[in-house]
Amino acid sequence: MTIAIVDYGAGNLTSVKKALDSLGQDAVITSDAEVVSRADKLIVPGVGHFAATSALNCTGLRESIQRAIQCETPFLGICLGMQWMFDNSSEAPGLAGLGIFSGECTHFPAEVKAPHVGWNDLALTGESRLLRGIPQNAFVYFTHSYRVPVVEQAVAICQYGGPFSAAVEQDRIFGVQFHPEKSGWVGKRLLENFCGLPC
Repeated sequence: MTIAIVDYGAGNLTSVKKALDSLGQDAVITSDAEVVSRADKLIVPGVGHFAATSALNCTGLRESIQRAIQCETPFLGICLGMQWMFDNSSEAPGLAGLGIFSGECTHFPAEVKAPHVGWNDLALTGESRLLRGIPQNAFVYFTHSYRVPVVEQAVAICQYGGPFSAAVEQDRIFGVQFHPEKSGWVGKRLLENFCGLPC
């Protein structure tokens, strides 16, 4: 089984690969659309400005990812990768996201410090294969200035300047706003759960 970590120039790629290596997983960092199309599982990480996701539109990666999702290849978006799964972001007006989930990513309100950096707890909202074995109010590590809205597919919500979706799940599609590769045993369990999904 091969896990493709998609490189579009905006990722915390090495730390994600190291986390998967520690779990004994065969993971490869790639910007090759053909490698992405053949992978058994996909991870799109990312940090930084939403505009960085435009690179996915210019390299054939967007089409390969969309085809893989249509073929029910397990998919995980991390941080900016999760935000890309929504319609768009006010950080880069006019740039479309993947549109799997409805809604726009917006900046945190002025009354709280942005970026939201550090440990915060999760309010689990329902059954989740991705979060199996993770307890209510578990702490995970965040670093982001924009957040996605609370949607019906949210399986975990975080409070910071109001509620936002911290994890979403639909069929074999998953997204987390936090960084599992920096979230200690909770993040390790999440990645184990993702890696353990049937291909």
